[in-house]
Amino acid sequence: MTQHDASRLSTRIVHHGYEPPAGFAAPQPAVHKASTVIFENVAAMRARDWKDKSGYTYGLHGTPTTFTLEERLCTLEGGLQCVLLPSGLAAIANVGLALLQLGDEVLIPDNAYGPGKDFAQVELRRFGVRTVFYDPLDPADLAARITPATRLVWLEAAGSVTMEFPDLCEQVRICRARGVTTALDNTWGAGLAFAPFDLLGDGSLGVDISAHALTKYPSGGGDVLMGSVITRDVGLHMKIKLTHMRLGLGVAANDAEALLRALPSIALRYHAHDEAARSLARWMRDQPAVAQVLHPALESSPGHEHWQALCTAAAGLFSVVIDARHGQRQVDAFCDGLRLFKLGYSWGGPMSLVVPYDLASMRSRPAAHLKPGTLVRFSIGLEAVEDLRCDLQQALEHAFG
Repeated sequence: MTQHDASRLSTRIVHHGYEPPAGFAAPQPAVHKASTVIFENVAAMRARDWKDKSGYTYGLHGTPTTFTLEERLCTLEGGLQCVLLPSGLAAIANVGLALLQLGDEVLIPDNAYGPGKDFAQVELRRFGVRTVFYDPLDPADLAARITPATRLVWLEAAGSVTMEFPDLCEQVRICRARGVTTALDNTWGAGLAFAPFDLLGDGSLGVDISAHALTKYPSGGGDVLMGSVITRDVGLHMKIKLTHMRLGLGVAANDAEALLRALPSIALRYHAHDEAARSLARWMRDQPAVAQVLHPALESSPGHEHWQALCTAAAGLFSVVIDARHGQRQVDAFCDGLRLFKLGYSWGGPMSLVVPYDLASMRSRPAAHLKPGTLVRFSIGLEAVEDLRCDLQQALEHAFG
């Protein structure tokens, strides 16, 4: 083959004329990878709008794979519009950057996800946005802190690490009466514990925005980083989507594929995590070293009555407060002594995890409803409950005698 023939061959390979027949169907949707999208002609290029799902313009603005994932996530949470982001924290940041500007205030519950609080206090502050923390268990405190400058109120149910469950309905009512947009971190609820856009089941009350770390239960494998922002209001969605576009945010096709493959089993997995966590949380209440167990489904946990009124499930997380008579070294020895539970952040995957926390560094004020001691959070995976119980027992005996 001559050099000329070889060059002609490369052209034919790039512009090969074969197209597979239409009509192929399978349980999993196809994975479309693209930066460039091909247009039929200039008129089609000029006519197509990237802001809706009527066509394709550029890979960053969506492919059949990401459009499908967005629509399925809307079905999960009861929303109408969705954008995908590289992580749950990116979802939180996208909301703040889209809706807040110089002179605005954002209110955040004091028990919210730590990196989200940090983003507001550091990055949003540089743009002249003031951050105010409120007591998640006191709706009156939230109402008192809303001012004419308040543009956004974050909600979290249950609270990060300490698992308090707020009066979410009353919080939304307060914000709605003041004309303030509400954004819920719905990672814990995952669209399964309660319906964020229809809290009462009659269409009368819901949040404005649901942000979700898809890294957790939608992924289920501990191997994908992704987030979503879901809305029901077209105007609100467009503000978020335009900021999303200007920041150049996107997700990888293979990550979207992993989510699409995992979503059909999310309800089964979520309820399995829930059942195992409740069993182990109840067992931990009886352990001498444990001063308090924090799990919304337990009557003694802060905000239990609000969880009971709203929810049908409770995820796979709980925390314990190790009695203050045991020092940090003993708590660390307990965590290190666990064999099945692994030390690691995140949750929602098949493997059980444990993390000790320095709670004082995470809150702007002491929480009177928490007993003195050191907090340890557990994420319950999909192992056999009896094996996890035995692991906890041997580690408790090793560390605390």
